[in-house]
Amino acid sequence: MTTARSDFNLTGNLAAYMAEARNRPLPSDVDREAKHRILDSLAAIVSGSTLKPGQMALQFVRTLGGAPESMLMTTGDVTSAANAAMANGMLGHSDETDDFDPTSKAHPGCSVIPAAWAMAERDGATGTDLLRAVALGYDLACRMLHAMNADLVRKTHRSAEGLGSTWGATGAAASIAKLDSTQMRYVLSYAAQQASGIWAWVRDEEHIEKSFDFAGMGARNGVTAATMVQAGFTGVPDVLEGEHNLLDAFSTDPHPEALLDELGIKYSITGTAIKPYSVGYPIQSAMDALSTIMSRDGVTGVDVVKVIAKLPTDGAGVVNDRAMPDVNIRHCIALMLIDGDVSFVSTHDYERMSDPAVLAMKAKVELVPDASLVMAEAPRQAIVEVTMKDGRTLTHHTKYAPGTAQNPLDTARVTAKALDLMTPVLGKSHTEELIEKMLNIESVASIRDLRPLLAGK
Repeated sequence: MTTARSDFNLTGNLAAYMAEARNRPLPSDVDREAKHRILDSLAAIVSGSTLKPGQMALQFVRTLGGAPESMLMTTGDVTSAANAAMANGMLGHSDETDDFDPTSKAHPGCSVIPAAWAMAERDGATGTDLLRAVALGYDLACRMLHAMNADLVRKTHRSAEGLGSTWGATGAAASIAKLDSTQMRYVLSYAAQQASGIWAWVRDEEHIEKSFDFAGMGARNGVTAATMVQAGFTGVPDVLEGEHNLLDAFSTDPHPEALLDELGIKYSITGTAIKPYSVGYPIQSAMDALSTIMSRDGVTGVDVVKVIAKLPTDGAGVVNDRAMPDVNIRHCIALMLIDGDVSFVSTHDYERMSDPAVLAMKAKVELVPDASLVMAEAPRQAIVEVTMKDGRTLTHHTKYAPGTAQNPLDTARVTAKALDLMTPVLGKSHTEELIEKMLNIESVASIRDLRPLLAGK
């Protein structure tokens, strides 16, 4: 007996919603949060062009040729939409600046937005088209993982991030392609056949394969699915139910109702976390807690004897003495104590990992995995304790990382992050104009018109 019951009409109901979503105005709060995530993802893409995974993606895609449909961001080069989506997706997850959904483990922005953007350039879509497509993509990325049972996905060695990226990108690309409800059924089946990912990415030391697994692969898959169906390809009309359906294939305990429950009322895009710091997600709360102590109590690095950072056990394992500076918590804490803050440049400076001053400060930092902090409602909290030379112990507990739904960033802070990440690549005037366009994206008549702003200096 299949778990995704045929009488539920899961595929048909989801496809009907997907076909109609491009005509549905977003609620004002969802509209704002969608604009924030588009801007944040563009900042990750632009800054990723300076890093090895992004540079390799651009070099590789330039060898593929392809119809001139969509731009490789920061270069001015134009290639096919599928190729552009793959490269721009890898740019977006060249490191740890993209957003993240704490409940499903999806990283929607780095696949959804490159796919939507590439399709929007290809088809001459408007800013409003893009905005609604992105919101739909986030829903598919997160809801599909909940339907599969996100925890079970990882327990069976699969990558929630890899699976979610294909679904999210497919939803966004299909919306821009203006597929009808029957075609949406087919595009779901083409996404199902391409969805993949195993958890082996944790052993990727250079973040290159990881940028493909999390972002480039899914963005390419989504655009491929949408353009094939747009070209007239047909397929299985009910891949989510019946014999050999998707959910039975990927899960022994699926929750199909998660795909449709309050769809169009609750939007997944409002629940994803924007990272204010350009560091791995498990480090965000620790950075916030230390920053709070430093500003609240006037602490500088010279005053510090010892720092203890307590993290949930699973998060601590991810950021414990990693070779990459932006996912090494003790190194990041040392940088903040010395510099007073951290920036994209400082957290990606490998040379400072061997700087004697940084190493001396890092030696004062201890990471403590704490099982009592493992909570589903606050999965990435942190407690930081700073012991001072005068004997005081200063403590702060950040339960909800800044940028989460419980502790959201306002427009000013999202803008500040975007300025930090994009200005070195695009220049100040282009960055400021692009930010203004994204915050008022409904006024953009064609996404193609933004190419000059994203072409780099």
